[in-house]
Amino acid sequence: MRRDVLDLRAFYAAPLGRAARTMLTRKVEEAWGDTRDLDVLGVGYATPFLDAPRARARRVVAAMPAQQGVEVWPHGGRNQACLVEETALPLPNALFDRVLAVHALEEADDPAALLAEIGRVMAPTGRLIVAASSRDGAWTGAETTPFGHGRPYSRSQLESLIREAGLEPAGWTRALYVPPFGAMAGWAEGFEQVGARLWPRFAGVILMEAVKQTFAVKPRGHSARARVFAPGGLLPSPAGPTPARHTGGRPLPVNKAPVHQAPSGRDG
Repeated sequence: MRRDVLDLRAFYAAPLGRAARTMLTRKVEEAWGDTRDLDVLGVGYATPFLDAPRARARRVVAAMPAQQGVEVWPHGGRNQACLVEETALPLPNALFDRVLAVHALEEADDPAALLAEIGRVMAPTGRLIVAASSRDGAWTGAETTPFGHGRPYSRSQLESLIREAGLEPAGWTRALYVPPFGAMAGWAEGFEQVGARLWPRFAGVILMEAVKQTFAVKPRGHSARARVFAPGGLLPSPAGPTPARHTGGRPLPVNKAPVHQAPSGRDG
């Protein structure tokens, strides 16, 4: 059962949610760089992390699963969010250059099918970032946050799932070292810097980037035996005044005129 969109919105409006938003957004921007003139898709509840791409990208779409619900986004502007069936996105093939999946896999009915559907709408050179709860992190048991619901993942489990969907892991990192308590939100930056050095395994979130594999197929020639139709009894009749006779499928004889030798020019 997915978390309701209202609960997700309330979390990211609170101090701890704002700290999580800052930490994860930084990781996404480090991985993607400039998204100018690119098409970007957010899957799950990715809108807190799409403000920067929305300002520069050519197109940004937020696809929110039907079990979760949808909200108008961005607030005060033209809506760019839509309600979708997570394994049947109403989007054309090979459209998006960048895809961000947050709060998408942990509570999905079929995570591999969801990733395969994301791969379908990715451009041949597209890149995907999946942010999922870390199995070893403190946030996994914090049910007051969205990261404490659904199934968490280890790095190897996430890699296997991505490969199962026909994508190829290209890199990974961790984020959210601050303890999942609202009173600690003000210390999030310090925990992020120290935690990455001292206890990297206990981060709350794993971010893994994947790329779409496209292979060129070289056609191979195959020899084929040509079939020639040779009619049996339908043979042409010889030219001449003699009428055609039925020969039972045998060729008609051809009369040859005798060949006369030209005179040699002297009498015998």
